[in-house]
Amino acid sequence: MRLALLILATVYVLSVLVVHLRGRARLRFGRQLLDHSGFFAPYNVFMYAFSAVPAKPYLDRSAFGHLDPLRDQWQVIREEALHLFDEGYIRAAEKHNDASFASFFKEGWKRFYLTWYGEPLASAQALCPNTVALLAKIPEVKAAMFALLPPGSKLNPHRDPFAGSLRYHLGLVTPNSDACRIFVDGEAYAWRDGEDVVFDETYVHWAENRTDQTRVILFCDVERPLRTPPMRALNRVVSRVLGQATASQNVATEEVGAVNRLYALAHRIGEAKKRFKRAHPQVYRGGRIAIGLALLAWLLAPLL
Repeated sequence: MRLALLILATVYVLSVLVVHLRGRARLRFGRQLLDHSGFFAPYNVFMYAFSAVPAKPYLDRSAFGHLDPLRDQWQVIREEALHLFDEGYIRAAEKHNDASFASFFKEGWKRFYLTWYGEPLASAQALCPNTVALLAKIPEVKAAMFALLPPGSKLNPHRDPFAGSLRYHLGLVTPNSDACRIFVDGEAYAWRDGEDVVFDETYVHWAENRTDQTRVILFCDVERPLRTPPMRALNRVVSRVLGQATASQNVATEEVGAVNRLYALAHRIGEAKKRFKRAHPQVYRGGRIAIGLALLAWLLAPLL
């Protein structure tokens, strides 16, 4: 048992090291070990090994011809995004049930889901049918949303956890300025209306909008091209399972995945804990001490 755990720990640490050493921009290794992007490292190493695209932060857009209809119809997509923005549908999660982007919401980032690793969301079909219809014709697009970055905001350096996909951005409503941009492995790309880009989101990346205008883009997860049919089949199964577990909602009637239900529960427990601590600080402190002593006694019991 101990040997098996040691082997698993070794595989995990080595996989995280492979992820950590990709590119020039890096998180601290201690953070990377415990970061959510580290947890997927063993799987991601397989994705990198069988990837049919180069190991580069930005990828040749011409290699993804199946995405051309999105760029060609960007003004149609833009009109639907503007309608959603005007009506207030592009927003943060209202019930703390979107773990994937929880840290972004704190910076003012907002989203409206179109499709998420399966069928399109019912609200998207009703509110932006043209965009949903375009996406439905491109099976390589596994997830899509409208994403909003407000004026003066920034998203801190991070890696996305899953290497089974690549990221596609299409500018819809942008400042058209070099002051509104994303950095992928330290290389800057400024969003422009009607222009698009494909990049590997498992490199460290961050974003900023140092203008006084809002940025809205079409944000898609695109299936990573892989060299062998078995790996493609495996990745599709894993993508579907993870997608179902992390599903979120635009409106209250839409289903939420298990991961996000647990995240919402953890948030409610955390809030209840804060309220109890404020109301009963001495009891809270005494309880923590008691739990700590009980844990210490349990650890030392075999030695006594």
